[in-house]
Amino acid sequence: MRIDIISVVPQLLESPFSHSILKRAEAKNLLHVNLINLRDYSINKHGQVDDYQFGGGAGMVMMCEPLANAIDDLTQKNGKYDEIIYMTPDGLCFNQKAANRLSLKENLLIICGHYKGIDERIRQQYVTMEISIGDYVLSGGELAAAVVVDAVGRLIPGVLNDETSALFDSFQDNLLAPPVYTRPADFRGGKVPDVLLQGNPKNVDEWRHEQSLQRTKQRRPDLLEGEL
Repeated sequence: MRIDIISVVPQLLESPFSHSILKRAEAKNLLHVNLINLRDYSINKHGQVDDYQFGGGAGMVMMCEPLANAIDDLTQKNGKYDEIIYMTPDGLCFNQKAANRLSLKENLLIICGHYKGIDERIRQQYVTMEISIGDYVLSGGELAAAVVVDAVGRLIPGVLNDETSALFDSFQDNLLAPPVYTRPADFRGGKVPDVLLQGNPKNVDEWRHEQSLQRTKQRRPDLLEGEL
């Protein structure tokens, strides 16, 4: 999978993709994340990519021309994108189902908003998917883009050492993950449930499913709406 990310401050994204699982995915040639500095497509020698908004009001707007030139250039070099994603607070709220769907794509472009956002005409003419990671506002779309790339990247076959691990993450099958334990079996009087120590995979699976169901009912009953 190839993911290109357009940003005004690509330096914010260098660290998240240089460590841990995403770094290993890159080393295995399973995921290629490319950071594109929008200022390379600026309208003048000063690196301008934003301007005042028509109608007045506080906050600058990312201009059409730099973004359009960047998208056109990247498309010409890399081919048509499966999705051109804009990170924005008013997009659809990102969830595990969306991550699963995007993990099946091969070529994604993510636009990180900044300032007051991007010119609406770019959204209308280029963007195919708009994503929010929550009902709050960040200084820019870079951290949100990192969240999406991490959630999607770990689902690519071969990225995780144990590919079945992702199948038991929270929100798969609309359930939260069950409790997990490791050694010692008795820690300050807190004991690991017997079922996990008895070596019966069928019983363990049943226990985990029941725990997931109980935890979801208690903490996120909204996930079960329409499922029961």
